[in-house]
Amino acid sequence: MTDMTVKVEGMTCAACVARVEDALGELPYVSGPSVNLAGETARFDIDDPAHLAETAAALAKAGYPVVTDEVDLHVEGLVDAAAVSAVESALLSRPGVISASANPASDSARVTFAAGALRPSEIAQVVTDTGYPAELRSGGTLDLDARKEAETARLARLTILAALLTLPVFVVEMGGHLIPAFHDWVHATIGMQTSRIGQFLLTLVVLVGPGRRFYTKGIPQLLRGTPDMNSLVAVGTLAAFGYSTLATFVPAIFPAGTANVYFESAAVIVTLILFGRWMEARAKGRTGEAIRALMNLAPKTAMVERDGETREIPTSEIAPGDVILTRPGESIAVDGEVLSGTSYVDESMVTGEPVPVEKSPGDAVTGGTVNTTGALRITATRVGADTVLAQIVRLVEQAQGAKLPIQSLVDRITRIFVPVVMSIAVLTVAIWLILGPDPALSLALVAGVAVLIIACPCAMGLATPTSIMVGTGRGAELGVLFRQGDALQKLEGVRVVAFDKTGTLTQGQPELTDIVTHDADETDVLRLAASAESQSEHPIARAIERGAAARGLTAPAPTDFRALPGFGLKADVEGHAVLIGAERLMSREKIDTAPLAETAAKLADLGKTPLYVAIDGALAAALAVEDPIKETTPAAIATLHRMGLEVAMITGDAKGTAEAIAKRLGIDHVTAEVLPRGKVKAIEALRDAHGTTAFVGDGINDAPALAAADVGLAIGTGTDVAIGAADAVLVSGELSGVTTAFHLSRQTMRNIRQNLFWAFGYNVVLIPVAAGALYPLLGVLLSPMLGAFAMAMSSVFVLTNALRLRFVKVPT
Repeated sequence: MTDMTVKVEGMTCAACVARVEDALGELPYVSGPSVNLAGETARFDIDDPAHLAETAAALAKAGYPVVTDEVDLHVEGLVDAAAVSAVESALLSRPGVISASANPASDSARVTFAAGALRPSEIAQVVTDTGYPAELRSGGTLDLDARKEAETARLARLTILAALLTLPVFVVEMGGHLIPAFHDWVHATIGMQTSRIGQFLLTLVVLVGPGRRFYTKGIPQLLRGTPDMNSLVAVGTLAAFGYSTLATFVPAIFPAGTANVYFESAAVIVTLILFGRWMEARAKGRTGEAIRALMNLAPKTAMVERDGETREIPTSEIAPGDVILTRPGESIAVDGEVLSGTSYVDESMVTGEPVPVEKSPGDAVTGGTVNTTGALRITATRVGADTVLAQIVRLVEQAQGAKLPIQSLVDRITRIFVPVVMSIAVLTVAIWLILGPDPALSLALVAGVAVLIIACPCAMGLATPTSIMVGTGRGAELGVLFRQGDALQKLEGVRVVAFDKTGTLTQGQPELTDIVTHDADETDVLRLAASAESQSEHPIARAIERGAAARGLTAPAPTDFRALPGFGLKADVEGHAVLIGAERLMSREKIDTAPLAETAAKLADLGKTPLYVAIDGALAAALAVEDPIKETTPAAIATLHRMGLEVAMITGDAKGTAEAIAKRLGIDHVTAEVLPRGKVKAIEALRDAHGTTAFVGDGINDAPALAAADVGLAIGTGTDVAIGAADAVLVSGELSGVTTAFHLSRQTMRNIRQNLFWAFGYNVVLIPVAAGALYPLLGVLLSPMLGAFAMAMSSVFVLTNALRLRFVKVPT
């Protein structure tokens, strides 16, 4: 299955989300559809990318077309049908491509693709990779952000136009109700019938002009039997307009005293809802600011050395191996390695850490970070979609499109919400006609229209996804990437946080501190140990190598190296069999450690990590390394305790070492001397004893534990395997990111509950009020115009509340 995310047009409320998910769910080649109203996206798995065209057709039939873009390519070598077939097949197999047509007569190809799913340069590369060189001729210029801005501006114009047309209708009709003298003046000057005809004409223009979108979308959905919010507005305003039109031109058909007009209600409802859509569009635009800020970090162009000269080229054209010149104050274009020059680079926009980092030749730099002081010449290593920044954007987009478990109840309700509201409106009209006082027909119309207009499925649909979008975006700004959106909800329920030690609680750069030999020469032992460790990825290996280098020793190349995860390693060096590892490795290999056991225990009590070295099957030495605790670790653990969380440490290190460090840091639970499988069992034990458990780690050994925990948090400076197994990634590598993740989770879930409380409470309370629940007691009947204002503002409230998450601070 291939994961696909596409932009979908026409979604305005939670009912629309349900319709899109239903349309996707009916397709046999699509599974797991998840639709995001705030982001206007649909995410799903598809068994073959070639089915995307049929998927797009199904969504268009349902009334929610996929946003598409087109490119024209110049293709070399299209000499026969086989070449055409090869090019078209390659394009259609690419996720995101909807249709492709190659033309050998013009050496061209036209490709239609889901907007945002691919870059034009990627499409051209797909064709080139088939053996037919292609270059972009035109197209691929659709800017989704500009498209949103244009829609917001259009809504503003429509709202203003509708308001100008509605104002005379409102003043004439409502002014006459509120000020009898004004009513008499209108009657005496232009006449009541002329006034009504004028209101009819102005309202008609409002409905067929600015308000046309409600009818072109709402009526077809109603006829399909899948009404949405547009349907509610369309039915409500048409009912008011139709009744008023009949009362204006054929008043005799109505009982005495009921031939009233409600043109102002229809016009004001359309105007207010357009105003709400305008405010909603503006707020929606701000929910995605974090993504846009990330995407704008990398410069659009860069100075690249080619053919003996330095020239400015688009960043998209940079290839691995290119040498890029980055001057002070400029953003680094792509990931690379410093070739020459020294400078300080501000990495805060990627890592969340405010202090610039010194870079010199050989150091890695990340695209999107800012060079502050000196000029750097950088060799490009990763470009395009492979850069760290591109991967961060992709992770955030995936998390923003996720559905939290809390959303499941909302989905069940919204699938039946609009039909239920329409049924309530019909029932309301019937009750008023049967039991209402005179003029019952007029009162029934007012109550029925108010019910239709005040109901707001939009607020329910926006309540969760807007908070997720803003929350995960803010997390990215603070250096916390949620790979899985539901990790936001899971983190809130965590009761105990377990940490790996090396590279997580500690700096991961231990230093060799002690060498105690047993019937062996210290220099020989260290030289052979450094040689064996040279093939290992473990931080302890680097410490032993640095210790040997500091003594001026040269380590020969090992042969037959083998890592033993959780135990240590073995290797052949200059004909000697070398074993390095914990006491359990020696026990497994039947090597007696008694001569150095007391020494190792003393070293462990000091918080150091003891290791044994055996050469040719005999104990040779005990080594000790000490890994300094990260500066941010004590504060992070103290903050977690203040948050009410228990803290545990699970490590493969010696028990004495682990307990010494745990005592210094105030850690509640310690599990030491465990293999990767043992870490999983330790997490299961913590879960059984305390509840939902999170695990924080960084190494290959941590991947099983990260996957087994309810929530896995990977240190971003760790290995790709660990990061791939995690639910969230702490980009900076500092443990302050753990407290930030928990704080952000709690704030986001609180925000979601506030939104859901408002969205559901609003509808539960105000729909009965609109139906006339207060009339028997207070003689009050809600005006449809007030209902329209309340409905428009409810969505704006939800969005505005979600936007508060942009200002979440790092806990201290």
